[in-house]
Amino acid sequence: MGKFLAIIGGLIAMAGAVILVLPQVWGGYFKAVVFGIIPLVLFFGGLIALIAGLSSIKDAARTKKLEEETKETKA
Repeated sequence: MGKFLAIIGGLIAMAGAVILVLPQVWGGYFKAVVFGIIPLVLFFGGLIALIAGLSSIKDAARTKKLEEETKETKA
């Protein structure tokens, strides 16, 4: 379940980044810097979470396959 949670969390973070980038109505330099950095951090953080989740799923499948091969070899 944690694997899929990481993927979903990553996708939500990436979507939040896109939503924050779209409206260009904020005033002030500080808000411009903060709202310029937050979407990038969210997007790349989400991307890392997505990659980690997919890698975890792939590793679990590989481990299961190796365990099945080991059982077949011993039998």
